[in-house]
Amino acid sequence: MKKLKRPKTATKSSKRIKFAAKPARKPKVATKAASAVTQSATTATPAARSKAARAHIAEGTRLFALAGRPTKAQFVKVYGPKGPSMTWAERAEAGVDAKHFQAALSAKDGA
Repeated sequence: MKKLKRPKTATKSSKRIKFAAKPARKPKVATKAASAVTQSATTATPAARSKAARAHIAEGTRLFALAGRPTKAQFVKVYGPKGPSMTWAERAEAGVDAKHFQAALSAKDGA
């Protein structure tokens, strides 16, 4: 039997080709303008709240817990589409305060 001639061009290898490892990326050097921006942003971030603001936030959190930590969907069900964005004072004016929220929610579920 006659021997087959192989082509002179390279054939595809079934073995996986090994690639050279890429060199590590060099860290970018910060410019003066960029460092000034980052420093001003970090110093401005921890904005101190007044005692009155902290008291209002604490009261809202207390009323939220009193209402049973409702979800946005539950707020919408009881107060309508504006419910999640309303304050607790506005919700009380709408007819249901935090203390009676769960009762109103169960009434809406049953109806």
